[in-house]
Amino acid sequence: MWKTLIPLSLLQSFMLASGQMMLKLALKKMGHYTGVFQFLANELGNFWWYGCGMFLTSAALLWMHILKNYPFSIAYPLSCLSFVFGMLGAWIFLGETIPAIRWVGIALILLGAVFIAK
Repeated sequence: MWKTLIPLSLLQSFMLASGQMMLKLALKKMGHYTGVFQFLANELGNFWWYGCGMFLTSAALLWMHILKNYPFSIAYPLSCLSFVFGMLGAWIFLGETIPAIRWVGIALILLGAVFIAK
């Protein structure tokens, strides 16, 4: 079970965090509302929306597979790994400053995931 659940959980968490980061980038690029048709035409060119949709849809489908085939009491706590990927992405790709206390929190999340996986 562990040989498949852990890689699937890592992949699902990565896709979820990536989709959320792309949502953030799409919203940053989104223009001001200038009327329905103009607004929609502008947003169709915002390719961050497409990446966001692909990653979040893939994450949801993989999550359904995980929920169907593995114990919820193990699968759900492992989904917390998306917080780790999200914070790393914010630091690396969005240039956000991460205080030391948040790194401690990430370490605790990882430690908890290790305990769940044992």
